[in-house]
Amino acid sequence: MTPRHKTRPIKVGQLAVGGDNPVWVQSMTTTDPSDLEATMPQVQRLEEAGCELIRTSVLNEKQAAGLGKLKALMKVPLIADIHFNWRLAFDAIEQGVDKIRINPGNIGKDEKFLEVVRAAKANGVPMRIGVNSGSLEKRVLEKYGYPTPEGFVESALRYIDMCDQLGYDQIIVSLKSSDVRVAVEAYRLFGEKSDFPTHIGITEAGDPRYGSIKSAAGLGSILLAGVGNTIRVSLTGDPVVEIPVAFDILKATGVRITSPEIVACPTCGRIQIEMEPIVKYLEERMKGVKTPIRVSILGCVVNGPGEAAESDIGLAGGNGQAVIYRKGKIVRRVRQEEMLGAVMAEIESYLADQESSGVGATAPLHPLPLGEGRGEGVISPGITKSDAARP
Repeated sequence: MTPRHKTRPIKVGQLAVGGDNPVWVQSMTTTDPSDLEATMPQVQRLEEAGCELIRTSVLNEKQAAGLGKLKALMKVPLIADIHFNWRLAFDAIEQGVDKIRINPGNIGKDEKFLEVVRAAKANGVPMRIGVNSGSLEKRVLEKYGYPTPEGFVESALRYIDMCDQLGYDQIIVSLKSSDVRVAVEAYRLFGEKSDFPTHIGITEAGDPRYGSIKSAAGLGSILLAGVGNTIRVSLTGDPVVEIPVAFDILKATGVRITSPEIVACPTCGRIQIEMEPIVKYLEERMKGVKTPIRVSILGCVVNGPGEAAESDIGLAGGNGQAVIYRKGKIVRRVRQEEMLGAVMAEIESYLADQESSGVGATAPLHPLPLGEGRGEGVISPGITKSDAARP
């Protein structure tokens, strides 16, 4: 993977974005921010899901006037999303929001943008400059003919230069498009030309099924190029659904791992143990664990031993027996009916060692006895495919 792009840190509330800090997960409310009765339950669900920055649309003066009360009830930084009516940015800043998001391409003349910059600078409020394909400035569209990656970057750098002329540098940049290829290339180009941190997203990704796949393709590519300091998965529907998808993208790319990763064989004719119930059992047991740990469950002799050895804890089973690995070394050989208990014992030992060394803090493993499963079916500690086929 390409090394992480070096960026300057920008303070947003209690968080620092950029520098050596984690890639933070962001989402957005769907309610009127001045209606606390509607907004706070959504905010609380987002916070409980792990959302670390929350943005809210500000469409009028009434909504702007309610931001202070909303912020006072929140545990995470509040970002005011401003479009078209640039004067609402002044109200949001007065209400004490932690950051404002401005799309200069849809607020009119440059002087309006500069007035917002002056207010942000005077009050020590950071700003995200949003460059979007749907509202790219007319001058850039005329030059390139359509929203190109080069046009995105040219526009962003022009706005940064305007901020620099006013001595303002508390900037985060986004270059969002619903076209994955355009977004990926735009972020890559920007990373080559600027050290300001970026908020990454594939805008209007769609429904949770396809939108998650589209976001993973785009955001994964951007993250693997070393770019990105905050992330939002833009899905249609309940914003809470976005949070686990974002964390899974971060985990899959190795950029930020905050939960266990289970590697398991796909279904094929070589598999000699029933994979699905074992994986479900381990997922259930490790709910709430925050320590990074990679567990491999493999069920054939072709790839099993090698891939199990690549994980923190690995199990390679088949032919009535199983081998347990820890950090590439064989630690136990057991009969197949003993393998699930054996691998859980190694997982527990590994997590305890990590916690004692300060690497991670973990919740207790869920007490789920052998023979109990999640949803349909039960877990049998050593079920084989031949066993399952017997009448």
